[in-house]
Amino acid sequence: MHVIDLRSDTVTLPTDAMRQAMAKAALGDDVYGEDPTVIRLETLAADMTGKEAALLVPSGTMANLVSLLTHCGRGEEVILGDQAHIFFYEQGGSAAVGGIHPRTVPNRPDGTLDLDAVRASIRADDPHFPRTRLIAVENTHNRCNGTPQTPAYLQSVADLAREHGVGVHMDGARIFNAATALNVPVADLAGPVDSLSFCLSKGLSAPVGSLVCGNKAFIREARRNRKVLGGAMRQAGVIAAAGIVALQEMTDRLIEDHRNALRLAEELSTMRRAQVDPERIKTNIVYTNLDPGGPTAAETVARLTEAGVRVGATSPLQFRAVTHYGITGEDIELALKVFAEILN
Repeated sequence: MHVIDLRSDTVTLPTDAMRQAMAKAALGDDVYGEDPTVIRLETLAADMTGKEAALLVPSGTMANLVSLLTHCGRGEEVILGDQAHIFFYEQGGSAAVGGIHPRTVPNRPDGTLDLDAVRASIRADDPHFPRTRLIAVENTHNRCNGTPQTPAYLQSVADLAREHGVGVHMDGARIFNAATALNVPVADLAGPVDSLSFCLSKGLSAPVGSLVCGNKAFIREARRNRKVLGGAMRQAGVIAAAGIVALQEMTDRLIEDHRNALRLAEELSTMRRAQVDPERIKTNIVYTNLDPGGPTAAETVARLTEAGVRVGATSPLQFRAVTHYGITGEDIELALKVFAEILN
């Protein structure tokens, strides 16, 4: 049976060009700063985001944790959305490992934060309070329909942060999807923030790896935090080689994933048990709500899986589908037939 896997863009497999690049990569010891392929990837990432430097780490979760540890000390505070990936899906690592206090502000449906609420959350200089050191934003915003955050919004967050001497970190796991959807260079989205992370192993299809980007002093300290977390690697050029191909060859095709997601959303919105607003689908993530009183999301996901379509339940009455390099337009049409059988 042909399986159409829409659970996440993390299920993408490396391209043939990536595999060839990995096999032929020039290698050295990255802990000593001697892996030429890692250096090349980090330089490329810094150039594309308009930052001074970049650092390769094994995963997006580590990229965010390294960044927060670099911005904040123990007992200090980060302001972030209540739907943020850092808050929701990263096991509370900033608090568990770094002793960093999270203060949440409600995300609006488009993933943005109300700036008045953010301003009100910045602590006064009082010995009773943790010091506010950082505001964290997410782009695209996973739990808010994969919505891209605009340069204007990001600049407004940065302006507010500067007023109060606070840093801004962007979880840009899917930053290239955001840039594609908004038709702007990635550097325009990265420009307002002090640091950002992005993933190579989601829509860009590399097998592993994320980048942290910022100024040279920030990355120097981030390198120390990567080491203490166990993220320093040796001949990491075998990973970096695939990342280079991802950045050079995979960013321009992301529009195909967005088109497939919109097609999926438009048809799902016509099905009896499905509730989707296609107007909110801007990138490659489609959340579908189910009518109460019928089968749960878990039951629906199980039926879909049996029929060869994999999605992920995200709440008792909601599932998520994510389009990616491994999904063709033909796959979407086949999946829609299965959805129609189960959701009508």
